[in-house]
Amino acid sequence: MNDMADDKNLTWRRFKDGDASPYEGEEKILTADHSHKCPTYVHRTPPCQGSCPSGHDIRGWLAIARGMDKPPREDMTWQEYAFERMVEANPFPASMGRVCPAPCEDGCNRNEVDDFVGINAVEQYVGDWAIDNNLKLPIPEAETGKKVAVVGGGPAGMTAAYELRRRGHSVTVFDVHEKLGGMMRYGIPGYRTPRDMVDAEVQRILDMGVEARTETRIGTDITVEDLEDQYDAIFWGIGAQNGRPLPVPGFDAPNCLSGVAFLEAFNKGRLQFTTKKIVVVGGGDTSIDVASVARRLGHIETTHKKDAPENVVLGFTAHDVAGTMEREGVDAVLTSLFPIEEMTAAEHEREDAKREGVDLRGGVMPLEVIKDEEGRAKALRMCECDMEGMRPIPREGTEFEIECDLVVSAIGQMGDFTGIEGLDSGNGFISTDKVYGVKDKDKHFAGGDIVRPHLLTTAIGQGRIAAEGIDHFLSGQSVDKRPKVDVHHYNLLEELTQRDLTPEVFDHNPTRGTADGKFAIHNYEDRARTHVIPNDELFLGHFGYEDRNKRKDLHVNVDSVLGNFDERTVGLSEEQAQNEGNRCMSCGMCFECNNCVVYCPQDAVFKVKKDQYAVGRFVDTDYTKCIGCHICMDVCPTGYIQMGLGE
Repeated sequence: MNDMADDKNLTWRRFKDGDASPYEGEEKILTADHSHKCPTYVHRTPPCQGSCPSGHDIRGWLAIARGMDKPPREDMTWQEYAFERMVEANPFPASMGRVCPAPCEDGCNRNEVDDFVGINAVEQYVGDWAIDNNLKLPIPEAETGKKVAVVGGGPAGMTAAYELRRRGHSVTVFDVHEKLGGMMRYGIPGYRTPRDMVDAEVQRILDMGVEARTETRIGTDITVEDLEDQYDAIFWGIGAQNGRPLPVPGFDAPNCLSGVAFLEAFNKGRLQFTTKKIVVVGGGDTSIDVASVARRLGHIETTHKKDAPENVVLGFTAHDVAGTMEREGVDAVLTSLFPIEEMTAAEHEREDAKREGVDLRGGVMPLEVIKDEEGRAKALRMCECDMEGMRPIPREGTEFEIECDLVVSAIGQMGDFTGIEGLDSGNGFISTDKVYGVKDKDKHFAGGDIVRPHLLTTAIGQGRIAAEGIDHFLSGQSVDKRPKVDVHHYNLLEELTQRDLTPEVFDHNPTRGTADGKFAIHNYEDRARTHVIPNDELFLGHFGYEDRNKRKDLHVNVDSVLGNFDERTVGLSEEQAQNEGNRCMSCGMCFECNNCVVYCPQDAVFKVKKDQYAVGRFVDTDYTKCIGCHICMDVCPTGYIQMGLGE
């Protein structure tokens, strides 16, 4: 057995050296002709997709990248086909391929073999290719005559608008900002989400026929009652725009700000420099962005009082001459209640911040903002702490102070309900049911951070699910109970239809057995809505060690961070993206390895004819030859074959 430097196994082995005991499947094989079982092809959800809040059909578009799932048209490239599969769940692949922390990769079964599949990197490659080649989203074939108002043009709102428009509904998006994009534009720095990319992905949705009314605040410019009168349904995706203040004495000082307000002022171009010493309290991605932006902006030694960062952030003024003045570095300290390795920010973001000169301090809690004689914050008094769940416990005698001239709180967010107070559930958010219908408010739905602040991909998933609920509501149907595994599932019937293999219509006459019936998808079971396939149901011994194709990161160091707003990630090449597709283990779906055909001792398993081929229909079984030995199941790498009774 080979070992990596960190003791991670390079290959998977079913048996250890010296182990002579029979394994679990041996008895099943030896009792073959008594089992009365034959292979059944059981589709289940892979853990990457089960871990994805937006519900991507990840395995599906990786199969396209590897060349297994061929485009249905000769004039279609694999990138276009993969893009079409991606946007069935997420219309922002280029953006999410950059900033999503990729919980899908944490769930990837390939981690048991060598390293996860670079899902995020392939998503970025396809998303960028789609922009470069000006791919469009489909225009609806028919109009329903129904009108939906979407309030908020961020990832949740724009996803809902996209999903509703593709179903033929008329959609108008209202947003308080000058441009659409929400947190992708105003909450994340441009070196992480390039603005031309956000523009392109938003414009694709507008090009479907979605109307946009920007610089319009619902509750002030237009009342909720007006929306209710003019629209058949309303989706609220207004985000959580108000940052939570630090719950310590002294945070009312004028130079104490919220992280979301700081980043919005920067992303709008108003904030062009900050102060010499800044302390950011948080531990999540927002706090990392604040500290990293401050390091890039730098400070200007001599400024007018009106140019103080707090005046700019609060909208009283804007920086207009910073570009002509010499900038100096900023001392940025980022503190977290949790130890550094347990911070909620993604590990690579933490490492980037440290390289850029941000001083990370974990396991500390704020106690008080110390003010000077003018009432401005001059230091943050803190102490070391231990965590009991989410509650910090201070360690007595560990108090200390961090000198600063700006304190930024990035400890959480809540909604701004000015003019729409009736939607506030009482805790700064909108309460919804399981299908994102607003509680006690007919025809109102909501999703994204205003329901529960989380990832951008979570907001996308909620926008998609809410749009399906709105579509049911508009058609007069009950809003269906959602599946246990609530993602965009592969559908074998749709696959057969696009290959011109649609089953014949069943005449509903009594019959026995379906093996020869042209009306049935026989020998197949779809459990994807209830089951996520674990790694112990795969034959991992099939997979050898393969290095992951990694994106190149352009690391910014302490000496080059000032004024550096270049994008930090270089995407994969086409060859690298395809190689990552090849590394996918296709958990829960046949990936055409031929093991079952090769190892069947009765020649009962055979490849289907080319004119009958479809993804998931690569092999079939001759029941007259099968003796139920279980060998095909035992050697199936993807766990697609299960033994079951059937005719």
